[in-house]
Amino acid sequence: MSQELPRKPRIFNAKHNKLAIVASKYNEVYSDGLVDNAIAELSDHLPQARVDLVRVPGAFEIPVTIKALLELEQPICAIALGVIIQGETAHADLVARSVTDALQQLALDYTTPVIHEVLLVADEAQAHVRCLGDELNRGTEAARAATAMVEIFSELDRGRSLRTQPRDA
Repeated sequence: MSQELPRKPRIFNAKHNKLAIVASKYNEVYSDGLVDNAIAELSDHLPQARVDLVRVPGAFEIPVTIKALLELEQPICAIALGVIIQGETAHADLVARSVTDALQQLALDYTTPVIHEVLLVADEAQAHVRCLGDELNRGTEAARAATAMVEIFSELDRGRSLRTQPRDA
């Protein structure tokens, strides 16, 4: 994923300025790192946006919470943040696959960007680098992806509005 956003003015529809972050409490030290970095990056690139943060017990609860937010709050983008550390059983793989599939389906069903940064890592060292480090922070990358998708969807929405306006006779 790109480390830098293109240097151009951000296109943003002020009517719809809400983003949602749903983050797992499990492996909290690492998920907090993702959340803190995502919020800091969003405030730099989309300062006019309102960012709602919802904390859930674990990664498995993220998709259903995002679905509820998409239905009730209608954010312009949702960001899923969490950390699953691989253990000795297949449980982590099962949870990671389930979350991935559900998040993709939500994005398609609601035609709303859902940024997936629920990480499946081998150990705490990998979690530390990806969640607390400065060079490869996935929270920062999630915010950058969200910013890019908000811009893309704002352009698409603007194009749709232009096509649906009545033409002068």
